[in-house]
Amino acid sequence: MDYYSTLSPGLEKVSQREIETLGGKIREIRNNKGRIFFKGDLEVIPKINYLSRTIERLNILLHREEIPNISLEDIYERVYSIDWSEWIKEDQAFAIRPLRVGTHNFTSIDIGRVAGEALINSYKRDKNVRLKVNLNEPDIIVRVEVIFDEVIVGLDTTGDIALDKRGYRVFNHPAHLNATIASSLIYLSDWKDEETLLDPMCGSGTIPIEGALIKRNIPPGKFREKKYGFKFVNIFGYGLLEEIKKSILENEELYSIYGIDKNEKYILGAVENARSAGVFDTISLSIGDATKMEENFKDIDVIIANPPYGIRMGSKRGVKKLYEKFLLSAKKIMHDSSRMVVITAEDKLFREAVVRQNFNIMDEFAVMFGGLLTKVFIISL
Repeated sequence: MDYYSTLSPGLEKVSQREIETLGGKIREIRNNKGRIFFKGDLEVIPKINYLSRTIERLNILLHREEIPNISLEDIYERVYSIDWSEWIKEDQAFAIRPLRVGTHNFTSIDIGRVAGEALINSYKRDKNVRLKVNLNEPDIIVRVEVIFDEVIVGLDTTGDIALDKRGYRVFNHPAHLNATIASSLIYLSDWKDEETLLDPMCGSGTIPIEGALIKRNIPPGKFREKKYGFKFVNIFGYGLLEEIKKSILENEELYSIYGIDKNEKYILGAVENARSAGVFDTISLSIGDATKMEENFKDIDVIIANPPYGIRMGSKRGVKKLYEKFLLSAKKIMHDSSRMVVITAEDKLFREAVVRQNFNIMDEFAVMFGGLLTKVFIISL
């Protein structure tokens, strides 16, 4: 079958490795666009939805075509030509989730209207049944996307709630890191089992918790199954998912994972989240200052941070001062093989601070985070 996944733009290489590990064969990567097209068997669907840590949504690709000067009539014809009886049962309700990127003489609302009409008429042609529409709680979600001159029709196997919503979070930080981005940063750090991991500005604990879930091989889908569910079970049933769940071997090993934050409220919230995720016993969470890490730590292998910036700090001067002190403190607890991974929207200020503190930039690249363009830095001494 053909699939396409969506993810945070800029992290395609990380997700590519994960897709390949889960059985997908890559066909096309749209770098910095957050899309990967690939082939795979039916088991790819439950594997990615239940096991993936870096992907936000998996769609079955039903149609993809470039059409110059694309019109609403073109969209209608492509949707109408699909045999929807293969995917939707007569008693199920569906919803179109449209997307439009580029300049066209129609809106995304127009796409949704026309695609909905085409699907209803196509199904009635084949089954002599008029399908129901339910925009709020559909059984089946169809994604019809017009991206410049390309039309993509897909069947959403995940649902409206993307996979970055794990389901374990009981406390919400006002600016918590997307869980799929957090996992990607951990993979980029090449953190090994025997190494220490520190998030010095941990907020509600997303990075330490995701790190513990990775090391203990606890699938993120374990938490979201009850809270959000997966749309693919409405198409294929629960059998596929149950088979994947049987193959998971979790462990209860203890790992050296630390998280500190100056705000007691956030630390208490991080503790709640870690307990909810079942990994509190392997994470040490405490009140601490990212500019004085040497007061609590002597030797750290991996530092991963999502430091505050912009509105969260009040001024660029405050951001600059924080970054300088943070890096100065980091030098005191890092050693020759230590690595640091940082994501920030104030990339210029961070880069300047890195240079002044004589760190080496091993890699840097742009990542879209919640509609904000950020930079990820991988640095060493």
